Amino acid sequence: MKYPKEYINEIKTRLKVSTVVSKSVALKKRGKEYVGLSPFKNEKTPSFTVNDEKEFYHCFATAEHGNIFDFVIKTQNLKFGEAVKYLANLAGMQPYIFSKQDEEREEKWKEYSEIFLDYVNFYHNQLLKNENYSNVREYLKKRLLGKDQVKKFKIGYIEKNPKIFEELKKRFSLKSLMETGLFYLDEKNQNYIERFRGRLIFPINNLSGQPIALGGRIIEKKDYLAKYINSPETLFFKKGSNLYNLDSARRLSNKFENIFLVEGYMDVVGLSKNGIENSVANLGTSLTDKQILLLNQFFDEIVICFDGDESGYKAALRAAENSIKNLKPEKKIFFLFLPNKEDPDSFINKHGKNYFIEYSKNNKISIYHFIFSHYRKEIDNSPSSMALFDKKLRAIANSINDNFIKKYVLEYFLEKISELTPHTSRNKKNFHFKNTKALSETKKLFSESQSLTGIELKEFSLLYLIMNNFNLIKENLPLIENVKIFTEINKQIFNELIDELRLKEEVTVNDLKIDDQLIEKINKFAPIKHILKNKSRDDQEILALLNDIVRDLKDYDLEFRIQELESKFSKDLSETTFNELQKELKKKQNIN
Repeated sequence: MKYPKEYINEIKTRLKVSTVVSKSVALKKRGKEYVGLSPFKNEKTPSFTVNDEKEFYHCFATAEHGNIFDFVIKTQNLKFGEAVKYLANLAGMQPYIFSKQDEEREEKWKEYSEIFLDYVNFYHNQLLKNENYSNVREYLKKRLLGKDQVKKFKIGYIEKNPKIFEELKKRFSLKSLMETGLFYLDEKNQNYIERFRGRLIFPINNLSGQPIALGGRIIEKKDYLAKYINSPETLFFKKGSNLYNLDSARRLSNKFENIFLVEGYMDVVGLSKNGIENSVANLGTSLTDKQILLLNQFFDEIVICFDGDESGYKAALRAAENSIKNLKPEKKIFFLFLPNKEDPDSFINKHGKNYFIEYSKNNKISIYHFIFSHYRKEIDNSPSSMALFDKKLRAIANSINDNFIKKYVLEYFLEKISELTPHTSRNKKNFHFKNTKALSETKKLFSESQSLTGIELKEFSLLYLIMNNFNLIKENLPLIENVKIFTEINKQIFNELIDELRLKEEVTVNDLKIDDQLIEKINKFAPIKHILKNKSRDDQEILALLNDIVRDLKDYDLEFRIQELESKFSKDLSETTFNELQKELKKKQNIN
């Protein structure tokens, strides 16, 4: 009996991978991941990693990889059902009691999956073996697709007068066959028609690699036929919850940080043929929340690359507006626009893998840059047009679910808007200067103490000490010159302060071109001021506090560097990355 997906997901939601693994493996936190000695091999140096965010463990010594269920099954020698019971108990959940509906659903799934598997295998083998398909072979040759791609993606071809329906009817009920969406009733002639006749078919698999739907492409141009069609939605297939080739691409998440999202099946196949394996295609619908969340489970960066024509641009815009609300600090969404009348398949066939990768690096733009640029084209500089422009971008920014991202996307939009106004274009330097429109609009967000991170507060303390001890800091400028500031606003203020201290003999707060209200916020929220209340104000005491803050910021920078290298090493396993990581870990050890 198969457990419902909802029950399995509830277990995953309640249990972190590290919680389950730590029952048998001693784990140590390193950045976003945990490390420990492999439970699959005797070793002295830890090669076993756990990532709670991506919900998997990975052993570099043995290549063992999986989720909490895989771990329990492999380490405790349990069957899947036993693993579910064990983990449900660990999660504080009641054992699942199967109902009559579960039994019926399980039986339907068995039939459904069997029909699809037989159907896909039959027409795939027909394409490989049938010598009469000269028109199909000519089409594949024209599209530069050989037998390797046909086999890899299990592409098939359905002739115009197929006969598999009669064969399947001998083994399955008419109701079951119709529920797959592979057939429909021609009410006029009262006969059953194969939906994908006369088309190449591309199996759409679930994450386990089982075919659950089809995409079909005509090979003969006929105006009355759609170029592409997909299976209708069924009990086991929802267009907005699936992506073509994700079952294969997700296995590359340790190797690649990014995933290319394209429009068509042929784009995925064409990219793969040229060495780009990390690509998926949406299924003829606008990009959905579920599809973005699916991709974010496995990849940190999504590069949306639709066709280089008007319809591709419009689809990209819809994708941008639908997906921006799900932005997260650790995830990125970019858009890559190809030259007019090019699609990923034609582009990479023309220029090759290396050029495609280089083109992507140099031409991809962030989701918020794309949105701003699009709506900028639609306005003039009249007050009413600018007002509508401002209102639209605010609405888009405010739709973002993550408050941290919302704050900085809004700041980005408002800064870009301010650059379009005559006042700021005459005398702009940085958007934190006095009377800057962007800052005046964002200071409400900035002033909320609960929205400030630990690193922002630490930076506030540094800025507070500088602005209240100019002469002392000027004498000891080398102490802070190489400090890395992570928050963009604070970085700009810090650079402004350093410039003033370098250029002028005497510096006062009044000399600074920093918004007065922002200075007020720094003075209000800097934690260091509470420490200074109970300490003497002599220079040595101030310098000691300054050194503490600088050390903490450097520690944070080092920790961040280690996280980046660990993430990179988990993907490329290169000796260079490993040596860099070891070097940084030694630094950390020496500090501690």
